[in-house]
Amino acid sequence: MKEPDFALRDFFGERRQELISHIPHAVELGMKVEEAGARRALLRIPRGERLLGAASRGVVFGGVITTLLDQVGGTAVMCSQRDLTAIATIDLRIDYMRPSTPGRDLLGYAECYRLTRNVAFVKSRAFHDGEFDDPFAISLSTYMLASSAAAPGVVKALEAGRSGKRRADKPQ
Repeated sequence: MKEPDFALRDFFGERRQELISHIPHAVELGMKVEEAGARRALLRIPRGERLLGAASRGVVFGGVITTLLDQVGGTAVMCSQRDLTAIATIDLRIDYMRPSTPGRDLLGYAECYRLTRNVAFVKSRAFHDGEFDDPFAISLSTYMLASSAAAPGVVKALEAGRSGKRRADKPQ
């Protein structure tokens, strides 16, 4: 069976920051695209004191993990579309399995396992390097497709990357 043509196929691969560089919250958290592919994405948030919710215990603020899982899920949805359209989170359910380990990078992996005309369904996990099978949080989420016209920042970032003018992970 032939794989469908994906709108973002040119952005599949490692370290394609164009996929998230237009999102201020992702930039503020230092989020990085580790890899993107058909129906999936892997993002990283580097460890840092600014991420701590309980600094005395070294525990990462839950909102950071929520943001990571929502962003990686949305990125997987974008990497699933044949025709690029804006998306919006409908539902994001997270099970926190255990605290993240202090002082370690946070990784998020998502797979868009079903895409209908109006809704995308995603499974995600948050984990540390080398611990994919032992996530500290897992998520099931849904995203509405064609929620609005694509934001100009998205289009500009993607067009700049497609034309080879710049890569967000390299100095200009």
